[in-house]
Amino acid sequence: MTKRAVLIGCNYPGTKAELKGCINDVRRMHRCLLDRYGFPAEHIVVLIDTEGSADAQPTGKNIRAALSDMVASAVPGDILFVHYSGHGTRLPADDDDTGYDECIVPTDMNLITDDDFRELVNKVAEGCRITIVSDSCHSGGLIDKAKEQIGESTRRKKKAQGNGKCSGSFKKLLCTDAHKEEEVEVEQLITSKSLPLSTLIEILKQKTGKLDIKVGELRPTLFDMFGDDATPKVKKLMKVVMRKFLGGATDGGILISGCQSDETSADTIPDGDERHAYGVLSNAILDIIAETGGKVSNRKLVVRARKLLKQQGFPQHPGLYCTHQHLHARFIC
Repeated sequence: MTKRAVLIGCNYPGTKAELKGCINDVRRMHRCLLDRYGFPAEHIVVLIDTEGSADAQPTGKNIRAALSDMVASAVPGDILFVHYSGHGTRLPADDDDTGYDECIVPTDMNLITDDDFRELVNKVAEGCRITIVSDSCHSGGLIDKAKEQIGESTRRKKKAQGNGKCSGSFKKLLCTDAHKEEEVEVEQLITSKSLPLSTLIEILKQKTGKLDIKVGELRPTLFDMFGDDATPKVKKLMKVVMRKFLGGATDGGILISGCQSDETSADTIPDGDERHAYGVLSNAILDIIAETGGKVSNRKLVVRARKLLKQQGFPQHPGLYCTHQHLHARFIC
């Protein structure tokens, strides 16, 4: 049995979409996989948008390649793990339970959709287990047509909420001052991990030089920019090919989402120091792993994460998508 992982962190430095804690999330998860779960360092691929080799950048092409390589190299009995921390967004769709295509946002804006994750999971060898943690907005349902075990995304009847805003806001929390041994009030910078379509369009305008891009032209624009490296769903639509429905596909994937499909996830700087920034789902998961020694089921992990985020004042609701056989299985392995 081999343990393999792909860790993806997008801070989008120097852009209007900039976040602060995603690379920290990946670094902490990398250490956790090595120390707690025994993943070999040579089987962990890290993609973060810091200066360095272009091959290590979390572009759409590089993310797809890393995920495909991991799945292709796996054999029955292997443990596969994916952790993404970064922006999420939604594109209007007419063939999805939520009415949208949920997407993650690579550093180059080459979106990866819920259909991409479904196709990835369908390629996993029988006898392997793949767990995906997505600390991003609108991440509920990120594996298309996966069974929702904990969450409200596919059951909600209310009108879907907007894509949220990426501007920061301050929230006051009570924390313990280690030097004074008393509770003090501190300001915590909170940033939404939702990438509004308006911001996506603005970034695409900057990248392409085209100033007339509208919502209805997003898919053609992405196809023009990325061609064969674009999400397969964009390519199918551009070629006017009937969409392929995946009903009845075997679901061996486990998705832990940072929030519901119509919610946003938070990126926070708890004490105003960017070195300590983190995604709140990633932080909650790592805290729970530390509390339990990593011996916690998928269900208990998500239930506990929901309670922690509620206690901390965050309105997002993590979700769990998997078959019943994985509901009470241990997280990762």
